[in-house]
Amino acid sequence: MYRGLAFTLAAIAALCVLVTPTPASPQGKGPGQGKGKDAGHQADMELFHFLLDHRKDITRTVKNLPDGIETVTESTDPKVVEKLQAHVASMYKRIEEKRPIHARDPLFAEVFRNAGKLKMKVENTKAGVKVVETSEDAYAVKLIQAHAEVVNLFIKNGREEMPKNHPVPPKK
Repeated sequence: MYRGLAFTLAAIAALCVLVTPTPASPQGKGPGQGKGKDAGHQADMELFHFLLDHRKDITRTVKNLPDGIETVTESTDPKVVEKLQAHVASMYKRIEEKRPIHARDPLFAEVFRNAGKLKMKVENTKAGVKVVETSEDAYAVKLIQAHAEVVNLFIKNGREEMPKNHPVPPKK
């Protein structure tokens, strides 16, 4: 009985160590933080989790263009609208600055590797945000369109989609 209790307590202690946040160093990276965990990472993840938790309040249309996509993502909930707009603005900045997020997923990592080839036009609407994302590079267009499909999966499946790896489209 004591051995089982000791094992349980050791497992709980190990879990606490794994999930306890560590303070960031002056460079914005704390112990255990790898690539992609910059100063804005936590805020971006909180936005993302909020949107996943409120995905049933979100509508999204995706129109494939010859050189990319046009998306309209909206909600009737003002708080969701605010978070949608903040999330898109933050991701736009990450693309501009080539600061990856969710880089353990092959598709997201590849999108950020090709960030310099992407052009984004973001327009806030009364109910959300309209994004036109394009590229002159045929492979980057495939990445843009694949990413749009994965965002649709996040809205459809919620948090269960997060740990999945999403395939990178072929270059040819």
